[in-house]
Amino acid sequence: MDGGSLSRNPLAGPSETFKDHCNKTVDIYEDVASPEVTNQNRGRPMTCWYRFRSFRGAPRDWVLRLRFKKFKVGSLVNATYCEGGFLQIVDGNAKTDVSNRREPGMFCGEAEQPQTFISETSYVKILFHADNFTDQTYFSFDSRAEQQMEVYLRYGQHPELYPNRRGEIVQGSYCEREFRDCRLQTCYVQSPAYPGLYPRALNCRYRLHTRQPFIKLYLQNEHFSVDGQRCENIMTCPMREIGSGNEHCPYDWLAVYDGRDDHAPLIGKFCGVGKFPFSIIGTSQYMFVEFMSSPAGPLLNTGFHFNVGNWPGHVDTAGVKSGACDWLLSSDALRESNGSEGIFLSIAHWYPPNTSCSYLIQGNEGEVVRLYFPSFRINRIEAAINKMSIDCAESLTIYDSATPDPARIIKTFCDTFSRPMEKVDFVSTGRSLHVRFESKTGSYSGSSLYYWAHYDFFNNTKFGDAVPNTLCDEIFYAWKHQRGNIRSSLNTLIYKRTSGSDVRCQYRFVTDKRLFARVVIEVTAVTFKEIPYNLNTCTRCHEERVDKLVIWEEKEKVQNHLACFCDNIPRAVRVISSGELISLEMIVQGQHATTSYFKNQNPLFQANYEFAHGPLCGPITLGPSPDGELVFPFRNAIGYPHVGDQKREKCIWELKVAAQRDLWMHLDKARFSDKSCDMGKLEVYLAGRLEPRFIICPDNISLARDLAILSAAELGALDNENEPLPVLIQKI
Repeated sequence: MDGGSLSRNPLAGPSETFKDHCNKTVDIYEDVASPEVTNQNRGRPMTCWYRFRSFRGAPRDWVLRLRFKKFKVGSLVNATYCEGGFLQIVDGNAKTDVSNRREPGMFCGEAEQPQTFISETSYVKILFHADNFTDQTYFSFDSRAEQQMEVYLRYGQHPELYPNRRGEIVQGSYCEREFRDCRLQTCYVQSPAYPGLYPRALNCRYRLHTRQPFIKLYLQNEHFSVDGQRCENIMTCPMREIGSGNEHCPYDWLAVYDGRDDHAPLIGKFCGVGKFPFSIIGTSQYMFVEFMSSPAGPLLNTGFHFNVGNWPGHVDTAGVKSGACDWLLSSDALRESNGSEGIFLSIAHWYPPNTSCSYLIQGNEGEVVRLYFPSFRINRIEAAINKMSIDCAESLTIYDSATPDPARIIKTFCDTFSRPMEKVDFVSTGRSLHVRFESKTGSYSGSSLYYWAHYDFFNNTKFGDAVPNTLCDEIFYAWKHQRGNIRSSLNTLIYKRTSGSDVRCQYRFVTDKRLFARVVIEVTAVTFKEIPYNLNTCTRCHEERVDKLVIWEEKEKVQNHLACFCDNIPRAVRVISSGELISLEMIVQGQHATTSYFKNQNPLFQANYEFAHGPLCGPITLGPSPDGELVFPFRNAIGYPHVGDQKREKCIWELKVAAQRDLWMHLDKARFSDKSCDMGKLEVYLAGRLEPRFIICPDNISLARDLAILSAAELGALDNENEPLPVLIQKI
């Protein structure tokens, strides 16, 4: 049959003629139907083509919208082959930018509802073939031309501002496109001919890129329809829900890869119809998408329209990453980054089922770790790769150890029954915390446990032995260290009080008279902060509720307060115990402890201590008696253990004087091992005096043989009955 020719129907009357509908160029807006069934063509093979007449203007600015009002051609076998007939839609030719003329594929089957195809080019050719043409083979369609940019669902708002919104076409391909620097509403990843029917025999490849990780592929109010229905009869061909995998998607599918090409890890292979229920988030700035359609298929399914952006949950984590999601977060790495607190986030991208991610937060020796969550939400698992109906399919566990030791669990959060705990401190007892996230289901778009985690390190070095089950108490034993320095706790985390209770740190100094009979504490600095609008002032240190440092010793279960400091001191103050036990206690008011001292590295007090008066010194108390002698070394000290250097032995004697008596001291004999006063001397202190009354050393030993008489008044005698406070004699 020659397109456009007239022929006589042998069964018609002399004047009856009909117009041949095959192999012709048709006008746009013209209704086109399949040829009439006649005696000449019934039961015979038939092949027809239709082209559309060109129109005025720049051809590349136009596209064609073909609306198939009814369609029944051949039958689809195994969703891959058309039996008995087919219809092909050729979009483009050798002169257009894109064309599928080499592999146009085939449509067949039946469609009673109108279906629309919107071309990518201004040139469209339709080819129809039937092996056995009968009245059970038919189609009809109409057409119209539209400006490309007027196809709103394809090009979006203001297409002139985003000429590459649909990607840059790869030369010589029909649907291979590249997308660069995608951000909100600038990249549309679409099936060819969207929003109409997608062609058959497609192999489309899309390379996606964003400036920042994590790249995100998502639908926004659009439906996904890839092989969602293989025939129009809902009873024979029920709608197929969106699913993934080779078994679910053997014919038409959309594959998403986590990287630059198809050698990257496969996130999923999708098909079905409906609202795509989740976003797909990659681990980097790149994603590769591949869309395949089988050589033959029904005149159904409209494809997809994805937007591309990036998930804003990316932070630079100060640590070393190994594998997909395992981190070593050390205090050295945090220090090198000049950060005061480290940050890590919940997994924001896809991950496969049975994923396990660990975060080992490790400090140096003597440090402890604090972990808290400024933001924490627990949601239902909505984007599971492997759907499971079990409790705790996803969990986050915190261990007080360097390994996931079940015996050292601090807290476990589950997706099904746990409550999030925001701004609650989890503190290690040692140098390490181990945090582990586990998922049995996997996810396309991040964890159901959404958290923003902060961690930092605190110096927990002790000057003495830590007292178990206390906040900051320490104990100092004479048999471990004879002398040393102390200060307020280096760990300022002790000042972070949520309950408002006071901070109390007690430092106990314990000796044995067989080693030392006294403890000497010298407080060198006290630097408590002034609290604005505080009605309590540092006038009565023991009674007022102020920050203070108290030194006391216990006698017969009663505290005997020796000193109290609540303000800065101009010079060092020395306190000497009267026995083998003395305590120093720092008290900070809880209501302002956090604001005043948390993460304040300046010490609140500084002091040094020394255990003194060993067995060689003899008794610690002498008198009162009319006369007596003081001998060093003590004659009866033979057999006692000796600690330290005898040359540097410090002795402190209390010399009691009877009431209303003067005191005369005479040095009979003295031999110093060194000729320098810095290495050895005797000092005599009167009660209430900070400076010594007499100093005897190698430089003035001759003058010391005739010391001045100390009168009762100078000794501090107030009446005739009570003894004055004792005179203190110290040998260094």
